[in-house]
Amino acid sequence: MNVQRLFAIRDQQPLVGHIIALLSGAILPLALAPFDIWPLAIICLATFLFTLDVKSYQTIVLRYYLFSVGMYGVGVSWIFVSINVYGGASYWLAAFLVLFFVLSYSLTALVAGFIHVNVSNRLIAFPAIWVFLEWFRSWFLTGFPWLYVGYSHLDSPLAGYVPIWGVFGLSFLTALSAALLVGLRRNNWPVRLIVLGAIWGAGSFIAVKLPWVETTGQVARVAAVQGNIEQHTKWRRENVGPILKTYVDLTEDVWGSDIIVWPEAAITLFRENAALVLDELSSRGREMGSTLVLGIPDRDSDGNFLNAAIAVGDGSGIYQKRQLVPFGEYVPLENQLRGLITFFDLPMSHNRAGPDDQEPLLAGDWRLSLSICYEVVYPELVRRTVDLPDLLVTISNDTWFGESIGPKQHLQMARMRAAENGRGMIRATNNGVTALIDHRGRVQSELAPNVPGVLKGELSVMQGKTPYHRFGYWPVLAFSLLILVTLAGKRYFVRD
Repeated sequence: MNVQRLFAIRDQQPLVGHIIALLSGAILPLALAPFDIWPLAIICLATFLFTLDVKSYQTIVLRYYLFSVGMYGVGVSWIFVSINVYGGASYWLAAFLVLFFVLSYSLTALVAGFIHVNVSNRLIAFPAIWVFLEWFRSWFLTGFPWLYVGYSHLDSPLAGYVPIWGVFGLSFLTALSAALLVGLRRNNWPVRLIVLGAIWGAGSFIAVKLPWVETTGQVARVAAVQGNIEQHTKWRRENVGPILKTYVDLTEDVWGSDIIVWPEAAITLFRENAALVLDELSSRGREMGSTLVLGIPDRDSDGNFLNAAIAVGDGSGIYQKRQLVPFGEYVPLENQLRGLITFFDLPMSHNRAGPDDQEPLLAGDWRLSLSICYEVVYPELVRRTVDLPDLLVTISNDTWFGESIGPKQHLQMARMRAAENGRGMIRATNNGVTALIDHRGRVQSELAPNVPGVLKGELSVMQGKTPYHRFGYWPVLAFSLLILVTLAGKRYFVRD
């Protein structure tokens, strides 16, 4: 089938274009973890962009929506496990709720579709539109910053741009690469090919020649403890002692490490009720010269629940989670939804967010930037948590994902935060993926999932600021908005 035939099918049979847009979105998650077939991100966006080269505004907007339905339908399929296995919803109810989420959240793509039909030179505008859409999804309705295409290039030649522009920058370059490929059929294709080669070649050059941060010469001896506690029984009162014993026993051989990390809600007592245990752990830590960071539920002065982490032993500080998980840690429209199904009354689903401005946890003289679970997927939140941290720490309980693609996706996003900020990261989870990540976002070592264990290793303590840590995603966003405003203005105010 020749190219002209493809164009004719696209223009004369809209249903075929709709299906291609839907399938392109469904295939896109294969570019991300755990599949990591990164060229698919460019191919899928290029194919999708090809379907948008039509005259009908309604068709363009609909295809943005269909692409998102396919992307979320495959990419966040792990939500079904959370609702069905751990939320107590039946198979069919869980399927309905996931379908409802995918169909409703995909409506955010209509924003991008609206912009697309209101700019001139849509091929040039596409990368800026895509970045704007991902940014919009990072905060709209508290945000759901999942499945950003930039994550697919954490291990490609484009990874050299991560410390400069972060995940949004990689998303821009991915969409730009797709647009350049689609534009190769036009008259100035040699120029487009040269630009494409320059973008990818420069990424490799930057990664080697521009080390934005450097080592302080200090090396932190660290350990991450994975308890593998069964989620169905974790919050039963009779299991408080056995769970604590599991973590104490696993930690016994790694006392003396500079930093030891237990996962989110490792202790299933409120902090006020765990004073004796915490005092004992703190005494042992000071004796051995270790800082123990652990997750524990807490309450504020008004009795509101908090998801917290504290540092004891040769360290100090408390961190209260700021970005809560909808339905998992708080329930939107609480008065209407509580009691409908077990999923809306999960343990710890009554939490309140901690304050925005919090002091860093200390491990000796080192400043730790801590993120709890879902928080690590928010680039700007992690960047602003601590200015010039020595190490990043994230604790999580990915048991909610079950045997799905969720844990690997979550790890990939944590890796991106380490690379963006140029700092090593300790990631401790209940059942996986527990990992040590270096300042370039590379996994140094990890534990097998679904087994108890301890991950020991060393992380270099880095100094200096990456451009991303200094400026965040604002340069990429401002550049994208400038492109869109210029092209919208050209469409409506500049006559040919």
